[in-house]
Amino acid sequence: MIEVSNLVKDYGTVVAVRDISFRVGRGEVVGFLGPNGAGKSTTLRMLAGFLGPSAGTIRIHGHDVQREPLAARRHLGYMPEAAPLYPELRVREYLLFRAALKRVPRRERARAVEAAMERAAVTELADTLILHLSKGYRQRVALADALVASPPLLILDEPTAGLDPNQNREVRRLIRELGETHTILLSTHILSEVEATCDRALVIDRGRLVAEGSLDELLALGRRRGLEGELRDPERRAAELARPLPGVRTLSLRDGEAAPDLVRVTIELEDDADERAVAERLVAAWAQAGLGVRALGPGKSSLEDVFAALTEHPEAGAPP
Repeated sequence: MIEVSNLVKDYGTVVAVRDISFRVGRGEVVGFLGPNGAGKSTTLRMLAGFLGPSAGTIRIHGHDVQREPLAARRHLGYMPEAAPLYPELRVREYLLFRAALKRVPRRERARAVEAAMERAAVTELADTLILHLSKGYRQRVALADALVASPPLLILDEPTAGLDPNQNREVRRLIRELGETHTILLSTHILSEVEATCDRALVIDRGRLVAEGSLDELLALGRRRGLEGELRDPERRAAELARPLPGVRTLSLRDGEAAPDLVRVTIELEDDADERAVAERLVAAWAQAGLGVRALGPGKSSLEDVFAALTEHPEAGAPP
């Protein structure tokens, strides 16, 4: 559905996008991640045909965005981060206008607008001036605009920006629902959105694509060598018993959530330690001391850990 090859955007003094290539297949919901200023919005504007690339090619549904711009745009709905809505129009008027621009047949426009408003949950505001809408509801109108021509591909740039927590949940639910019938490329810096809605993710940093894959594949990039578990340890003896065992570098405890006598343990291992062998020693020592070992296994990373590892740059200065 989307094919990007060697895409570059060079503003002369700043290279915003640096030779990135990726594909998004039909029916996928893909997160597009990166810190502020990484080049996410610039890339999406090029995909949508609103900004020309300095080099590289983009194909949408088989159509080259530069050579066949109208054919490419017919297959996508684009929701920019700051949608340029017309404040003097009412919501229904605006969407009818946008449906006409997108060449929705006249006889189908009213139905298409009603369906888009219902999916974006703005039906009750159909006769309200956009000028009077909150930022969150303007975001919803922008989403309805992206949906009004029923495109197979949706490109959404920060779709929950400005929404309250309840509205966030509704939009995430809608994205999951839309993912059953649409291909979606979702740009966000909110990692929980990606975990809740996406099958796969792309990570961009300082204009470069630094990682891509399923969420499990990305999590594997950040998995730290170590063990995590839960014990019944009312006297907090787990660390004392673990300290003399070979392979254990550090052990930290924190309260469990299910009961006051439960603790969560995180064990950092020596560089040459065998995880399985250390786990067996720990379980044997704790069980012999009467501690109830409820779980113990390899440590897990979070998407936040992976994102930080891929995009943190403590050094100052411009990107290489």
